[in-house]
Amino acid sequence: MHSFSKSQITRKPTRATKGGVVASQHRRAAEVGAAVLAAGGDAVDAAVATSFAVSVLEPWMSGPAGGGAMMIWRAAEQRAETVFFGMRSPKGLDPRDYPLAPGGKASDLFPWAAVEDDRNIRGATAIAVPGTVAGVELAHARHGKMPWRELLAPAAELAREGMVVDWYASLMIGSAARDLARDSDAAALFLDEGTWPKGAGWTALSQQRLDQSQLAATLARLAEAGARDFYEGEIARAMVADVQAKGGCLSLEDLAAYRARATGAISVPYHGGVVHAPEGLTAGPNLAECLGLMAGTTPGARPDGAGYAAMARALSATYERRFSEMGDHEAPNAPACTTHFSVVDREGNMVAVTQTPLSVFGSGVVSPATGLVMNNGIMWFDPEPGRPNSLAADKGCLMNVCPTLGEIGDQRFAIGASGGRKILPAVLNLSSFLIDYGMTLEEAFHQPRIDNSGGGTIVADESLPAEVVGALEAVAPVVTAKRTVFPYAFACPAGVMRDGGLNTGCTEIMSPWGDAVAEEDV
Repeated sequence: MHSFSKSQITRKPTRATKGGVVASQHRRAAEVGAAVLAAGGDAVDAAVATSFAVSVLEPWMSGPAGGGAMMIWRAAEQRAETVFFGMRSPKGLDPRDYPLAPGGKASDLFPWAAVEDDRNIRGATAIAVPGTVAGVELAHARHGKMPWRELLAPAAELAREGMVVDWYASLMIGSAARDLARDSDAAALFLDEGTWPKGAGWTALSQQRLDQSQLAATLARLAEAGARDFYEGEIARAMVADVQAKGGCLSLEDLAAYRARATGAISVPYHGGVVHAPEGLTAGPNLAECLGLMAGTTPGARPDGAGYAAMARALSATYERRFSEMGDHEAPNAPACTTHFSVVDREGNMVAVTQTPLSVFGSGVVSPATGLVMNNGIMWFDPEPGRPNSLAADKGCLMNVCPTLGEIGDQRFAIGASGGRKILPAVLNLSSFLIDYGMTLEEAFHQPRIDNSGGGTIVADESLPAEVVGALEAVAPVVTAKRTVFPYAFACPAGVMRDGGLNTGCTEIMSPWGDAVAEEDV
């Protein structure tokens, strides 16, 4: 039993607008993207600006030194495409450097065997080749209208100001303080006296800021020198020197060889609509599988026990296959997630972006010369040999990200979520709510969800009726949980919708920072 109120009601209303909308896990980042739309930018331009802005404002959830994927809808061509920018293991990685710890299980997101000293989870040995900058650059080169430097300028200015450490930031920093203290540069950035979480104080007038001046300089350099500087120039050299000095094997060769990829989408007809899921080493194939398994069901007028049970069964099946079969089956030299935000512009172009350092605060390592929080992408690999996703050199990371586009009648939506393995269930829940039951975006985001992301137990929102819980118990054991600010029992989604010529946006109702901002509001 928990101690939280059962009568408290939290809502995030939406409003329709003919202008563009950005929905992000941080309101100021959404404002940056909406300002780009107001200046005449494309949805992709707004996504570029939002990507870098949210990396400053939510540094534990994403950053240039992470990876991810995006889905893009081009209204004029009526076409969906994937831009994949997942991380890769370094070419110099040696699996023998990650010996298994006898009898243990990993201490973070995945059901792998434990590695001695958590070398695949924390510290410089957990750092993979980052892809976010390359992915954002590729999307901009294909569809952007505004200059690159103008789109990065707001993020650089936010970093010069330093993000405000309010109560929520203090909570997030405090939750990872023990790990951050292991790296002197992370401790200097996020902790007081190298030990205590920076705090917001007990009064509304108290305001502390992070010193992100080094990150500001990096972003300013990236704005002027261009994205390839991150992979081949001054930024690359500084980042590699820092990582290697801390014991990692990231190299200049790794960075120079990295390329993001633009491909098609996995387009799945579903109950009179179409869902476009991302290609690549994402949860897109699993979403497509779930929709295929649910295609034979007949939804009722509103979500009921049968509807929720159908989702739970589909998720059980796809997670069993994901853990046993999926991985990087590419040749080693083949070309090659968390926060989420979604964008729609006044022409109807859409972008759904999920980007991540993987764990909260990634590897817990900060590059002192660049101010970047480094990823821990190596954790995505199974440390046991002989499996589809086993740890190896120069191999793509299998990510949980699942930015998604959908359409039903005159409505189109772009959704996604943060939350590791909880992402796929959230996207499946929302896609079903929108297509099967004709919900508005606001209704869908307030509808109680379930999570069934592996492990054999279904987590159900405690506000679901007993009839629904009973139907779920016929599928697997059920525990109920409250939708709270921290920790999240369910993923944290953000999305936009276009209905005819009107746009709306919404974010997870319990997220204290998340918001949707229309271009006329900036």
